Amino acid sequence: MPTRDTSTPVVILASPHHGGLGVTRSLGRLGIPVFNVDSSRWTPALFSKYCQGKFVWDIDQAPPEQSVERLVDIARLLGGRPVLIPTTDSAAILVADYAAALREWYIFPDQSRRLVRSLSSKKEMYFLAKKLRVATPDTHFFKTKDDLLERAETLKLPIMIKAIDGQLPAWGNKKKLIIRTPRELLDFYDSVDDKTVRNLAVQEYIQGGEDDVWMFNGYFNERSECLAGFTGRKLRQCPAYTGVTSLGMCQENEDVASIAEDLMETVGYRGIVDIDFRYDARDGQYKVLDVNPRIGSTFRLFVSDDGMDVARALYLDMTGQPVTAVRACPGRKWIVEDFDLVALFRYRRDGKLTFGEWLRSLRGVRESAFFAMDDLVPMLLMLRADVGEMLRRFRPRSLNTNTAAAVPSAPDERNVCC
Repeated sequence: MPTRDTSTPVVILASPHHGGLGVTRSLGRLGIPVFNVDSSRWTPALFSKYCQGKFVWDIDQAPPEQSVERLVDIARLLGGRPVLIPTTDSAAILVADYAAALREWYIFPDQSRRLVRSLSSKKEMYFLAKKLRVATPDTHFFKTKDDLLERAETLKLPIMIKAIDGQLPAWGNKKKLIIRTPRELLDFYDSVDDKTVRNLAVQEYIQGGEDDVWMFNGYFNERSECLAGFTGRKLRQCPAYTGVTSLGMCQENEDVASIAEDLMETVGYRGIVDIDFRYDARDGQYKVLDVNPRIGSTFRLFVSDDGMDVARALYLDMTGQPVTAVRACPGRKWIVEDFDLVALFRYRRDGKLTFGEWLRSLRGVRESAFFAMDDLVPMLLMLRADVGEMLRRFRPRSLNTNTAAAVPSAPDERNVCC
């Protein structure tokens, strides 16, 4: 991939788990100066050899005006106008909300604040898709828990429970829950209050296998033209059935690409986007599940035969350099090591994956989220974090002798990109 000028630095806004690490390595390997901002001083990306500077700052806890001031201070320190890459919904919203104040100091796509917020919200995204006649699962929204109870008999199970904005803190910071039986729905009703219900999207769960879940990653220029677009499948998720990609495979799908590109062009989108789809065998349609107006943590699954990915496409375009034509690598696999190991236990418990099948599924893995021969320290930080998480989760259970042997839980998903 030709890159004539790598002098413009990059600031990655939030680097949780593996998402920011992927961006750091992808751009750092080209010789681009990369700097990371994150709430944790121990996040693996900050210890990558390709990270030339780290700044500890929590944009989710600090008032947004203070975060903007901090970003301006960082730009002053680095000099010039770095390319700014948000990696989480909250980071993308911050940049869109305060674009006027940040644009003097940073380079980033000129994105509509309203559009970013609409796509980040499960509720607004659903109504936008319906307005544009884009296929999406039927979704309901309620004002009170009693409203939910009144509609319980008409809801067709199974259903997916999602947070409209953010996460579901009452359920271990999970972003999604599947309700399969009336008993589970009643238990869920007993566990929520009206405030929680108002932040819930109750969506029909489309039946099918994990290989029915598709992804689109793309970069769109200032004219909303797709300069780099890729499609692929989620082979496994963590948590199982509802989580982020733990094992994915790049695979061409013209229908998914066409839907995604037409949607982004119609709404005038600019920048990197990460979209999830699910194939519905009942009507033969690919239905949009989520639209993330930012780079997704799975983006390194999608790499062209000459090394292009969406982060590199953004950098080239933002610095006035041409983006070469993209030729995908069908069959390329990518894995998040710790997430996929946790997912194995759940799929195996449900009788959907044996250990031998898991080993065979790893054939074709071209890249890992953490392990890299040229950058080993982040892998050690990942192991450190996972051991700490296991000790935290298992210590209370060990005090209860009546507790059955536990299956390892998914690592904390807070702020992890899709």
